[in-house]
Amino acid sequence: MSSPRLVNPSKRPMKEFAQTCEAIAATTKKLQKTTIVAEFLKSVTTQEAAVACVFLSGRPFPAWEESTLQVGGRSLWQIVAELANRDENELTAAYRQYGDLGAVAAAVLPNRNGDELTLLAVEAAFRSISKAKGPSAKTAIVRDLLARSTPPEAKYIVKIVTGDLRIGLKESLVEEAIAKAYESPVVDVQRANMLLGDIGETLVLAAEGRLNDARLRLFHPIGFMLASPIESPEEGLGYFTDAAVEDKYDGIRAQVHVSSGDVHIFSRTRDEITESFPELPPALAGLPKDAILDGEIVAWQYPVSLPDATVVVDEPISDESEAKAQNLGRARPFSVLQQRLGRKKVSDKMLGETPVAFLAFDILYTDGELLIDRPLHERARVLDALLASERLVQPAVGRAGHEQAKLLFVEDPEISSAAIIRAPVFHASTAEELDRLFVAARSRGNEGLMIKDLNSSYSPGKRGKAWLKMKRELATLDVVVTAVEYGHGKRIGVLSDYTFAVWDGDKLVNIGKAYSGLTDAEISEMTAWFLEHTVEDQGFRRVVEPKIVLEVAFNNMMRSDRHESGYALRFPRIIRLRSDKLPEDADTIERVKEIFGQQS
Repeated sequence: MSSPRLVNPSKRPMKEFAQTCEAIAATTKKLQKTTIVAEFLKSVTTQEAAVACVFLSGRPFPAWEESTLQVGGRSLWQIVAELANRDENELTAAYRQYGDLGAVAAAVLPNRNGDELTLLAVEAAFRSISKAKGPSAKTAIVRDLLARSTPPEAKYIVKIVTGDLRIGLKESLVEEAIAKAYESPVVDVQRANMLLGDIGETLVLAAEGRLNDARLRLFHPIGFMLASPIESPEEGLGYFTDAAVEDKYDGIRAQVHVSSGDVHIFSRTRDEITESFPELPPALAGLPKDAILDGEIVAWQYPVSLPDATVVVDEPISDESEAKAQNLGRARPFSVLQQRLGRKKVSDKMLGETPVAFLAFDILYTDGELLIDRPLHERARVLDALLASERLVQPAVGRAGHEQAKLLFVEDPEISSAAIIRAPVFHASTAEELDRLFVAARSRGNEGLMIKDLNSSYSPGKRGKAWLKMKRELATLDVVVTAVEYGHGKRIGVLSDYTFAVWDGDKLVNIGKAYSGLTDAEISEMTAWFLEHTVEDQGFRRVVEPKIVLEVAFNNMMRSDRHESGYALRFPRIIRLRSDKLPEDADTIERVKEIFGQQS
């Protein structure tokens, strides 16, 4: 096994990292990108290589850490303008030319002579920014860091701060480069990084030949297994014959980590959302074993008399099995749940008016054992046993005392707390049965169906044909907002018209514009966000950081020269903000072409 060449860290300039990034961006060939990264990793110390891997993944800190920089695009824009001694118009012109604030920084900042900036010095500066209290303190450190940087170094420092390198390098390619550099199996590198949530630590293990020593880091979210869309019941039975069928709930996908009574809840974007649902941790803390559960948080309407919350339908479709599912209660519209999202403090009034439930449908880890390699039918039995192994009854406490209650299941729907419910599972073997289940799911207010291969393992972060989703008949896309405009009439003064895009490879291409679907409160909140994250002020229109994901619906699609994508949506409207999704989770031009082809 080869070892990295040891070099004095103080002599390894950030400049070489920037040059490496430029070389990566200059090629579209994945193998060549991987080779460039691997050669760079071997040329530096293990410590520097670990830092470089984190930076090459487009982040300042390892994924598992809770550290953040909290430096907005507008602040960076002002710092670059100040250091470059350029006014707003000059900087805007540069942005129009380069289309990226990092590239703008490289173009407008003056050359600097002096000591070379090192990778470890940049990492230390990022740590200082993270710990600094208040915008002014953070801004001062960023300004000092960029003032010490050469233009090429500044380019990639800005890109890392914004979380978008734009060099065509995904973390999966960095994993492949680690495997190449240290002659390790790619699958071992991928698994270690998944378990640790730290690609830098993964590199250290690879360099030392200890990848098999990686162990799951609890309270670090691992990737969620994803589903592929299907258009018909017939297609739903075309990929496998042994299928479990569940309702597709219109809520927030959540991964729950439980250990010794400590509970953390993570969204699909791997952000911690525990504070938004303070009634769930007391309920989940009652689990008898450490566990990681996959499920959905929904605003829940309890029946007059709540049945055994551990009920598992798990049987062919019948009137009786449908009744069991119906008697658990039903999900309320997502707009109800949305009132709870992003709140650090949830009032007792809101807890009472918007009760939630966690519907568990998978288990990834329990009692020291990682279960993701076991087939779904085995994981389902483990989940059923875990939820049925102990039943704790809600004590008669008032709403103000909910945080002291140690619960697993709720007996009294009048009490402000949460139920942990095993998501009902059906089996269907014909298209007619799937169609009936779809109609029944919609009648319960749910989006549609999830159809899962009972023999499939759990593939974190992967979208394949082992899990399928059959949603509403109306076509929808998940898109990224790229520009916003001020509205008209009662919306003068707020940014309410959104231009949005899908992915074409590593590039976002606009496909439409919508201005209806959000509430006045949501528009007001998003206006404040867009003003803070503007990268180009064009007066009436603003180009913004591409970080906000929307779900949009439309009646049909047509070819169009008006948008870079080559397509336009007819009558698009915003279904909802997708705060649970990252920009890279948005749909692609391939999905657009697929919908257009089906429409044709």
